[in-house]
Amino acid sequence: MSYAIVEVGGQQIRVEPGRFYDLNYLGVDPDSSYSIDKVLLVNDEEEVRVGQPFVEGAIVEGRILEHRRGRKIIVYKMRPKKKTRKKRGHRQELSRLMISAIRINDKVIGGNSKDTSEAKTEATSPL
Repeated sequence: MSYAIVEVGGQQIRVEPGRFYDLNYLGVDPDSSYSIDKVLLVNDEEEVRVGQPFVEGAIVEGRILEHRRGRKIIVYKMRPKKKTRKKRGHRQELSRLMISAIRINDKVIGGNSKDTSEAKTEATSPL
């Protein structure tokens, strides 16, 4: 199983191809492609590449599925013996990102690409 650790939206997240992740709001239109070039680590079945600070030539490609809002968090502040109380709620704005591929120097490590799908169809064809 191949995966990468990327820095996006102020967080470091472990991502795998074919899965979706809820990140802080990215400000990109839904159904548009999004690529992440701040890749800290790439793990392939064969080797592990660690960047200093980023892996050179590594790009994680994905697509923005939708924008959402997170769970509501209640913030309650109270000062005892002062009769002061504040109750507020907060919902974080999120973007749902579907990871499609992890690339290093135009070589696809994980995910769906035209090169790997064509190779699979050629291998399975009876001709």
